Amino acid sequence: MRHFRIGSGKSALGIALAFAALFLAPLLSAQGRAECAAIHSQILGRPVRYCAFLPPSFDQDKSHHYPVLYYLHGLGGNEQLLLNSGGWDIISDLRSKGKIGDFVILAPAGGHTFYLNSEDGKVRYDDFFVKEFMPQMEKKYRAGGAREMRGITGVSMGGYGALRFAFKYPGDFAAVSAQMPALIPELPQDMNSTAPGSPGALLGDIFGSPFNRAYFDRNNVFFFARSDSSASLKRMKIYFDVGNNDDYGFEQGAEELDKELKSRGIAHEFHIYPGGHTAEFAISHFPDVIQFQWNALSRGK
Repeated sequence: MRHFRIGSGKSALGIALAFAALFLAPLLSAQGRAECAAIHSQILGRPVRYCAFLPPSFDQDKSHHYPVLYYLHGLGGNEQLLLNSGGWDIISDLRSKGKIGDFVILAPAGGHTFYLNSEDGKVRYDDFFVKEFMPQMEKKYRAGGAREMRGITGVSMGGYGALRFAFKYPGDFAAVSAQMPALIPELPQDMNSTAPGSPGALLGDIFGSPFNRAYFDRNNVFFFARSDSSASLKRMKIYFDVGNNDDYGFEQGAEELDKELKSRGIAHEFHIYPGGHTAEFAISHFPDVIQFQWNALSRGK
């Protein structure tokens, strides 16, 4: 990197850079910061990358405890999705306009796990997330610690993961949101096809190789929505959206979930908007997701 110094000539470039430096620091401070690192998992037997998105006050008030929002990326994404998609900028803009307050966002790398334990038991992501990631990260970043201060959200595969975690562990989350969630209410008979866009290609071998339909059914979002414990979902704030022309047909699964929750008297917010299964769709409705989560969570202490 080249460094410029304002000398006796007082070059226009040097003066401009000096003024930029004066104003840039406050802007970065107002936005907060992202901290990306790794946590070593004994359960998975390897390090797992994550990003923590911290509000401006995090480094200023060391005694404050924050609400936490877990963010789960989609298939092909990683822990840096909020940075790469512009989601972090949207959050900062909402905060600057007073539409949301300060909370911590934690985004772990999920690979192709669908955020659950694999059928063969070799990849125990569900166990890692609940038993290692949540307690260790909440301690490190002074966040969460109680149901009313904990939310979870995700996009596509991450939307499936967010709904599944929330519905499986309703005592741990006050709010859940999902964008374009990978919901498949009814699987085709042939799950051995790996054609692009097919359920077999999307789900991979996490549900068994060959595909174990019974294992999929026991880990499906609909299974938990229909379980005896679903009554506890009435205490949870629930939001999900999807495009009316989803490339994978996930609007059918979202509509089915909407019907299921209605039939059980579980309040929720569901939207079908024009669009497909794209990053543009997700980011265009992301402000609604963040404001929904902020309004659902306790404000910290």
